[in-house]
Amino acid sequence: MKYLRYRKDGAVCFGILEGKTVTKLDGDYIQGSVNKLEESFPLGEVQILPPALPGQLIAIGLNYELHAEETGKPIPEEPMMFMASPTAVIGEGDTIQLPNRDHRIDYEAELVIVIGKEAKNLSRENALDHVFGYTCGNDVSDRHLQKKDGQFTRAKSFATYKPLGPVIETDLDPNHVSIKSVVNGEAKQDSNTNDLIHDIEQLLVKVTEVMTLNPGDVIYTGTPSGVGPLSPGDKVVVEVEGIGKLTNKVEG
Repeated sequence: MKYLRYRKDGAVCFGILEGKTVTKLDGDYIQGSVNKLEESFPLGEVQILPPALPGQLIAIGLNYELHAEETGKPIPEEPMMFMASPTAVIGEGDTIQLPNRDHRIDYEAELVIVIGKEAKNLSRENALDHVFGYTCGNDVSDRHLQKKDGQFTRAKSFATYKPLGPVIETDLDPNHVSIKSVVNGEAKQDSNTNDLIHDIEQLLVKVTEVMTLNPGDVIYTGTPSGVGPLSPGDKVVVEVEGIGKLTNKVEG
């Protein structure tokens, strides 16, 4: 099932996407059970919003072997986790702003986990029971500030640096889906989550050893090789098999 948040006639609503038709729901799908209402309309009549508004945004670095190689860094023995500000989240069709145009600022296509139930000290056996679904993410990153700071918070937390969406897919095998990025019509990243160093269950186990996750929190699971810089005027598309395409333009 594909769930989405959207704005129509000035109101923020929750819905289900079936083909190109949106059916309104009577509440927030992440917070509890919901029902379909009688209202349905074409997808083109709504503004798609980020499908989740996380209280916590956790990200995983160097989680594909070839990406670790292209950065010249060793493969982490455990998931390398860091935090970014939830205020950086934007949605489908929103614009990525580059405040530091003299810096190298990269795109990073990622599968994103959306938490559905409070999660702490999970096991591999019950980890996926705490997931609501999955969506596409772009972990936009200022490489100049990463190197300068020696850590990632500032480099990855600027407003608009965490595109998310367009929908949350609940019926997905997260460890076996293709993931791609396309910039200005040219394929840049093309991989599969079966190449993850630390799979989805392992990420959930290790993150919840450290912190409690709540419904709506998200985990960006890492990016494949092929990352590269963004420039004003670019159009970047992140596509994850079974979910869809997340498209954002770039402005300076």
